[in-house]
Amino acid sequence: MKVTSQQTEKLLRGNHAFSQLGFSMLLTRLKSRYAKDPSPDTVQGCTAEINTFLVKFHAIMGPDFAIIASL
Repeated sequence: MKVTSQQTEKLLRGNHAFSQLGFSMLLTRLKSRYAKDPSPDTVQGCTAEINTFLVKFHAIMGPDFAIIASL
């Protein structure tokens, strides 16, 4: 699963609860970065980081994919 820029912005602006701690920590860091600079370049960088995480840890992200897919 790959997220789009629009989904990334919804993740960065929202307050979703994820079961995977590593993903939650990643989002916390990216939300801070986005709050300081909400430019399209920042969103693209965050999208790339989220997609890299999802590819690497897809086996343990099962329940959280449903939340992400609904965005």
